[in-house]
Amino acid sequence: MLKCYRGNILTVNANNDVAKYLVEENGKILFVGNVLPASFKAAEIVDLEGKTLIPAFVDTHQHFASFSTFFAGLNVMDAQSNAEISDMVRDFVSRSSAKTLIAFGASPYSVREKRLISREELDAVCPDKEIMVVKYDGHACIVNSKLLRKMDGKVRTLRGYHPDTGEMNQEAFFAFSDYISSSLSLIDLVKNMQNAVDFFASRGIGMIHTVSGVGFAMDLDITFEKLFAKGLRNGFQVRVFPQPMKVRLALRRKLPRIGGCFESALDGCFGSHDAAMNEPYTDELGGEGVLYYSDEKVFDFCRKANRAGLQIEMHAIGDRAFDQATRALKAALDDCPRPDHRHGIIHDCLPTEDGIQICRDYNIQMPVQSAFIGWKQEPDEYLEAIMGAERCRRLNPIRTFRDNGIIVSFGSDAPCTAPDPIVWIDKAVNNPNADEAVSVQDALRMCTFNGCYATFDEKERGSLEAGKIADMALLSADPYTVPKEALGSIRVEGLILGGKPYESCRENVLRTIRHGLTSKNKY
Repeated sequence: MLKCYRGNILTVNANNDVAKYLVEENGKILFVGNVLPASFKAAEIVDLEGKTLIPAFVDTHQHFASFSTFFAGLNVMDAQSNAEISDMVRDFVSRSSAKTLIAFGASPYSVREKRLISREELDAVCPDKEIMVVKYDGHACIVNSKLLRKMDGKVRTLRGYHPDTGEMNQEAFFAFSDYISSSLSLIDLVKNMQNAVDFFASRGIGMIHTVSGVGFAMDLDITFEKLFAKGLRNGFQVRVFPQPMKVRLALRRKLPRIGGCFESALDGCFGSHDAAMNEPYTDELGGEGVLYYSDEKVFDFCRKANRAGLQIEMHAIGDRAFDQATRALKAALDDCPRPDHRHGIIHDCLPTEDGIQICRDYNIQMPVQSAFIGWKQEPDEYLEAIMGAERCRRLNPIRTFRDNGIIVSFGSDAPCTAPDPIVWIDKAVNNPNADEAVSVQDALRMCTFNGCYATFDEKERGSLEAGKIADMALLSADPYTVPKEALGSIRVEGLILGGKPYESCRENVLRTIRHGLTSKNKY
């Protein structure tokens, strides 16, 4: 049945055209323009009634299994003190029947005590159940004594092991994360994923790129995310990146891409003081952070993955890690040139001029997080205290990337930040560093078309043009015309996937998996 949307339509095509009409039939867009052809006069009219239609948003970097798990747990991001976190944990313990509990979002920079909650404080409110409180950046955690005793023999020799405070960083954190992941039932994991997708849809997101491979035996979370993606019936799109640096793993699972964080993270993050830096940190801790791998290992991985025809993405936050990533991808492409590889570097928080030039010359794309700008959990005063004002001015240079012709897309890094594209647009346009602010048109493209480009989906999705799939979000106002300081007040009022209003993906888990075994959905 022909359906004609009439009103304010932001196409995000090559010219950023604004149209009055969009005609859709059976999930495909047939026409977009300002004068409705006679052949479509019989179409059912859907008046937008002052709202604005745009392409569905894309989240180009998140940890889907982790977010789904934490979304079902306790979120302490908004707590004002560790005492409040303790109260929240005490209440959570009283309500939960699980033997192992997960909380997420603790930050030493947004609580009055200016430190992470301690093992001793967790013991006071949760002595009898294992609990892990994950730091906001997803690169550290605090555990209570019960969980520490369970894991002590496996982690005491690992880097980042701090039993006195209960804080675990780097490899010790990965070990605890793996243990928590493996303790989840796969049925519960899929149910949590279904709930998470419904949440994404409420934010106008129609596609996510997820990095997988976090502690499940035989990397079953990768298998289940793939089956989940194929099993969805409501048009929601999931693109899976396996994180381990194992080319054969991606090829065996018939995934066209590889990389992400955790095993393919080249460094840590600013919040845990382990982002790899070319110059030392300026605070009393000093040091240059942690570069997880040698050049030889990263170069070898990139060469093998590139030769295998895989798309590569790697996490790099500090400038030293960024340089390593760009040099490794350059070496791989010099070894085996590919004209349309879509390799990417995730985060890109502190890039260098040499690295930016490599990205420009070798068409390396960037899934970045504009939500990190003015981030409550990692405030500007903290960043300036650890790296100085000059380096802070170089953080998250989205406009510089754009001016160099680099394809930038936006992602949440969920669970580190909540997936919310309106926030991404607001932060990118209203960047306190005005030299790095971008236009609303650029920001919307980075949330939509460029996200589809990042996984070779731009021919089917990402803009509202004839021949493409009708994946669309409905906004309460026009981001092109509202005052830029009001961008953050825009609301998502609906999501349309394949021409149909979004339908919840909650259904019998086994039915979802069975469908995933036989369907031809992309993943």
